[in-house]
Amino acid sequence: MIFNSLTYILFLIIIVSVYWSLSRQYKLLLLLFSSVLFYGFWDFRFVPLLFISIFTDYYFSLLIEKSKEKNKRKIFLISSLIINLTLLGFFKYFYFFTNNFISLASLFGYEIDIALFNIILPIGISFYTFQSMSYTIDVYRKQIKPTKDLLLFSNYVIFFPQLVAGPILRANEILWQLDTKPYYDPDLISRGIYRILGGLALKVLLADNIAKIVNVAFDADPAYLSAIDVSTMAFLFGFQIYFDFAAYSHIALGTALLMGIKFPENFNFPYSASSPRDFWKKWHISLSSWIRDYLYLPIMGVSPDNSSQGGIGERIRVSNIKSTTALFLTWAIMGLWHGANWTFVVWGLWHAICIFIHRLLSTAIVRVLPSFFYSLGSALSLYVIMLGWIPFRAEDLDQALTLLTILLSPDKWFFMGLRENTYLVAFLLLVGVKIAYLANQTVFKTKWSFFSLEIIRWPVTVIVCALILVYLIPLDQFIYFQF
Repeated sequence: MIFNSLTYILFLIIIVSVYWSLSRQYKLLLLLFSSVLFYGFWDFRFVPLLFISIFTDYYFSLLIEKSKEKNKRKIFLISSLIINLTLLGFFKYFYFFTNNFISLASLFGYEIDIALFNIILPIGISFYTFQSMSYTIDVYRKQIKPTKDLLLFSNYVIFFPQLVAGPILRANEILWQLDTKPYYDPDLISRGIYRILGGLALKVLLADNIAKIVNVAFDADPAYLSAIDVSTMAFLFGFQIYFDFAAYSHIALGTALLMGIKFPENFNFPYSASSPRDFWKKWHISLSSWIRDYLYLPIMGVSPDNSSQGGIGERIRVSNIKSTTALFLTWAIMGLWHGANWTFVVWGLWHAICIFIHRLLSTAIVRVLPSFFYSLGSALSLYVIMLGWIPFRAEDLDQALTLLTILLSPDKWFFMGLRENTYLVAFLLLVGVKIAYLANQTVFKTKWSFFSLEIIRWPVTVIVCALILVYLIPLDQFIYFQF
């Protein structure tokens, strides 16, 4: 079952209608049944995998809590991580590592013939595995107390709005909300409906239509593409994946609001970022913060309790070698998390390089430059961030390197090989995103804007609903479903 379908809308109406009349226990039972049904619509054979993650982290967290010996606590934690990562590694990376091992062996003259069996990647496995693991790690760190309520914990792991593409939640963000019966608030219901409508509009009106242009561009022969074309393709896919993933997050947050539950925001106008580092405070916030707290900081030997949400690297004293190693290793893993392909590793390392260069340039000398240079730096940051989407979208490493190499050819900057409307769409999207950001920072925060908004709200809502119904053909799944 996918969000951009009439099936999901009907499913949601039924669940929410029943939800508010139930007590806490029956509410949790309804949510668990709904989540299993939601996931099972894709393939019921993989539902047991969900419960392996649930039982693993539920029981090991209790063992960690009961044990007073540090070594035993560590053994229980490692056992939990091994089970989770083995499942994730087998289903997501078995082919990747096997094929690379065969290729490496052939370089040394060894021909290995392995009969590979068919492995289907379970939808959302990266998301719910990370969410489940964070719970056990937090228990080990004594940041939270484990719950003894298996039903409650099960809902924490597989609550259907965020099950297959996030946001990746922490126990202290959601567990207490699931444990109480929320007070019925019509304002939350209204906000939830508008978030869902906004998400559907982003998906079916923008992301899916941009995808058609992007697909044509990436299917074109690179020999006929210019550096301007490659840049345009990068911006277009950057907007496509932003609208696509932000759409999912809007619908997830809106769905949760319909049940009185609040998720943290997963996006905050990322293309308004002033630097590559700032971009990752605004893009896929739940993943970037997870990687920071459970991977980057541990590699540097720093406890998340001693860090600041807004200044890691500026407030933590580490050697340059250690910090740089942690940066590049973390981003390589971040890339690989997205997919079992070297293109994603290149994408991750691309961002590592951008952040590393930004660190080098963020000196006292740079800070005294006029504000003009800050604006120039923001524009340059946006350009290099967008170029990073080339390897992310490319079919393979050869295509990614071929497209990026075009940017290095001086003679490739003086012609355009795509259709004229491709450049116009990219330009209009860039302007539209900038206007939306400025409006959010100014107009929508003034008192008079609410009066104006109420005047146009219903006509706009009716028009958006009509357009969604026209374009609501669930053929294009959300991009992040594959991760």
